[in-house]
Amino acid sequence: MALSNSWKRPALVAVVFIILFLLLRQSSVSPSTPEVALTAEEGRPSRSYPPPKAPKPAHEAQQLIHDVPSKSLDEKLRYHFPYDIESKFPAYIWQTWKYGPDSGKFEERLRPFEASWTALHPGFVHEVITDDAALHVISYLYASVPEVVQAYEAMPLPVIKADFFRYLILLARGGIYSDIDTQALKPATDWLPPNLDTTTVGLVVGIEADPDREDWNDWYARRIQFCQWTIQSKPGHPVLRDIVATITEDTLHMKEAGRLRKGKEPPKSIMEYTGPGVWTDALFSYFNDREYFDYSARATNVSYSDFFDIRVHKKIGDVVVLPITSFSPGVGQMGAEGPEDPMAFVKHEFDGSWKPESERMKDD
Repeated sequence: MALSNSWKRPALVAVVFIILFLLLRQSSVSPSTPEVALTAEEGRPSRSYPPPKAPKPAHEAQQLIHDVPSKSLDEKLRYHFPYDIESKFPAYIWQTWKYGPDSGKFEERLRPFEASWTALHPGFVHEVITDDAALHVISYLYASVPEVVQAYEAMPLPVIKADFFRYLILLARGGIYSDIDTQALKPATDWLPPNLDTTTVGLVVGIEADPDREDWNDWYARRIQFCQWTIQSKPGHPVLRDIVATITEDTLHMKEAGRLRKGKEPPKSIMEYTGPGVWTDALFSYFNDREYFDYSARATNVSYSDFFDIRVHKKIGDVVVLPITSFSPGVGQMGAEGPEDPMAFVKHEFDGSWKPESERMKDD
């Protein structure tokens, strides 16, 4: 037994160092072509949405450097993970699971799903981060923001940590996060129209739920719900910064109040804590944030109705919202088409996941 333990420890350290090396690799892809106006439906113009404001002057960033420790969590994240909209989408694919694909414990039913991402993205770095390695990765990436690491360590359940991890890795490194039980149907280079200028896009999300029924509130927490099993982003995007700050502060408050216990359900539902509910809120908050958008020429905010029954891409500022078919083909409801549809990009199999479908819906 002593020999076995002495062998495992160096092996784990080696795996962590390999992962950290890959995290630091510079790898990106993004075709650059002229921008076009996207529509809510084929043939009908979308209403006009304001573009993101220009970044703050460099001298403001210099002022922040001298006083980072005293700043708010959001300001610290803004400083350590700056956002450059004109950069390319990093060519990373991030997934998490209890075991890596090279382990004999990796479930056979998951192998075709995991392999589909590698097959369709030959130029990408594809990493499946194990539960054991995740804490080391987060501790490295967020060493300068210890509150985030403390919050991650305090989370009582693996499903909550997995939710948090996707936002953390995308904020720090960008790329694509997708659950281990998803199958790539088309490469990410086909997710956006070929004539869309990707230097004007920083985040790509899909609609998870658009329940056009009176009792929608019995099943979902939001009338329009954005999925977070697949997300593409550039590093430092404000939506990711906002949700990381929100979850971190929420977690530390619950920890200080003694409301978090390892292995026990948190005092709030996963939907509202780290799942699609709080993710959807973060997106709508961004769409209506005057810090980033000039709404002087608009009378109303972006609301749920802006996304009812959309069938093609819809661009608001630097965020592209995909229709439900893109990440939820074949669900047989809410207008989703089948996996063979041209707009079907990722299929969520709901197979072998520790996160049941019910946890993406409103708790009874």
